[in-house]
Amino acid sequence: MSRSRIRSLDTRLANQIAAGEVVERPSSVVKEALENSLDANARHIGIDIESGGTKLIRVRDDGLGIDQEDLTLALARHATSKIASIDDLEAVATLGFRGEALASIASVARLSLTSNASDDASAGLCAASEGRDMQVSVRPAPHPRGTTLDVRDLFYNTPARRKFLRTEKTEFNHIEEVVKRQALARPEVGFVLRHNGKTIHSLKPAIDQVALERRVASVCGPAFMEQAVPIERSAGDLSLRGWVGLPTFSRSQADLQYFFVNGRVIRDKLIAHAIKQAYRDVLFHGRHPAYVLFFELDPARVDVNVHPTKHEVRFRDGREIHGFIFSTLNRALAELRPGSDSATSSVLVDSQITEPQFDNPPVQRPMALMTRDANFADKDRHTFVAQQTSLARLYGGTGSASRAGQWADHASSAISNTADMPYTEAEVPPLGFALAQVHGVYILAQNTAGMVLVDMHAAHERITYERLKRMRDDSGVRAQPLLVPQSLAVSAKEVAVVEEGQEALAQLGFLVDVTGEEQLTIREIPIALAQANIEQLLRDVLSDLVEYGTSDRMAAHMDELLSTMACHGSVRANRRLTVPEMNALLRDMEHTERSGQCNHGRPTWVQLTMTELDKLFLRGR
Repeated sequence: MSRSRIRSLDTRLANQIAAGEVVERPSSVVKEALENSLDANARHIGIDIESGGTKLIRVRDDGLGIDQEDLTLALARHATSKIASIDDLEAVATLGFRGEALASIASVARLSLTSNASDDASAGLCAASEGRDMQVSVRPAPHPRGTTLDVRDLFYNTPARRKFLRTEKTEFNHIEEVVKRQALARPEVGFVLRHNGKTIHSLKPAIDQVALERRVASVCGPAFMEQAVPIERSAGDLSLRGWVGLPTFSRSQADLQYFFVNGRVIRDKLIAHAIKQAYRDVLFHGRHPAYVLFFELDPARVDVNVHPTKHEVRFRDGREIHGFIFSTLNRALAELRPGSDSATSSVLVDSQITEPQFDNPPVQRPMALMTRDANFADKDRHTFVAQQTSLARLYGGTGSASRAGQWADHASSAISNTADMPYTEAEVPPLGFALAQVHGVYILAQNTAGMVLVDMHAAHERITYERLKRMRDDSGVRAQPLLVPQSLAVSAKEVAVVEEGQEALAQLGFLVDVTGEEQLTIREIPIALAQANIEQLLRDVLSDLVEYGTSDRMAAHMDELLSTMACHGSVRANRRLTVPEMNALLRDMEHTERSGQCNHGRPTWVQLTMTELDKLFLRGR
């Protein structure tokens, strides 16, 4: 390759290179235009699309408008009204700020920008530019206060880029998703989306909580709102609010996940990891949670200038942010149990779930259910106590026989500890009272709403699992020294993480010494994981600490062990339970965290209302 001289790129080529970063497809144009409209304090925005955005994209708003002397400059590169100094850049509070979008769009399309910053509708101006020569022409154009952006024939002068576009339907679906995100981020703004002259969405401004919930339901579907848990928590300058779907309302793909940081929709590995970790114990494998969450913090604590499309951000203190989001969602999901506001249970489906409402008159419970005694059969009790004694010794050490015995006694009451709770006729609990056992697998119960079906093994598995976790947490993680310390070659970055995180590793049961610039020595490991691949586990922990500042690998491995023990220590299918035993299991479910799902994320109970039962038998028709 021959050597050539360094020279400046001409304006057109530079803008087209920038367009390759900013304008990936028609939806990128819509995103940039909507951000400008929202930054201009628009309250109503209309979006007209033709041919999936390749023929026409028109975005019209009633915002502040652009002054006449600034209209031409709006189409120039690196021209913006939103930042003026490095201090502004470090605390960006607007959606758009780079000053690249309009110039980049104009370089690959025929663009016209009509705006008016006054109340005189005849005072508008239109600035037009085409990709060939990038010259801007300005002419008078009557326009009410606000701005209209017209983009025609996208990529007409870059045919190679146009070949990468998908079908009209696919491109419009991307545009629709962009509009949905902005409609969720700014519920106080009205949006109208039309495609080829047909109105697809007409969203009125949401001025109160009811209207806000209606906006979310219209974007995410009514089934999401019916099976969502409201979230609201503040700590210092951190605030998280919104909705997370019940674990049973999971998705086959991550297509209903909206996370906003200071009103900006973002995709961030740190956030995704925190949410995934919060759902780890309750989500069925291979499924994805659904959520709409709004996170607010001081703009100076987040850098939004790390990606050309501004989809990614970087937090100044990622560990604190991760911990705040995880703890908030984990606590909210843990509180889900029968009788809580959002604890309704349903099968695993993606959409069209109609959840019953508890509005039917109370049903009298049978008098036969007044007597309650929930002792295990001797054989089952003996097996259960033996398993829990083994676990107690595992966490408490071989010299803690008395402590192990106390744990075994405590664990053996997994079903029986609520047997003596009295009830009056008017106090029907959320899961009602047991009527019968179906094929030795399900408990049939009656509550005020109708009929309840409970998977007795799955329910008891969760109850036992939560008790075992509490016992583990009460005693802490016990460590044991290795007879032969194990050396481990790692990177210099991982060595630095170990030096800074000795206390965190010790809490996980690890004693790790730095014995070289790129070498570690493992001296103590958790007793509970003595049979695990310790080297690989420590590498995974260090990888998490490097990337996220925290790790749940140890807890996950320990929980897997406890889950297995809980599974073997729970009542099995085809075991006959007495009515009092079934009732005791229902009461334990009502007092156990996360009891809506078993350890593997399967639902533990299903409600059928009287209305649903009547429909099955065509009653009232």
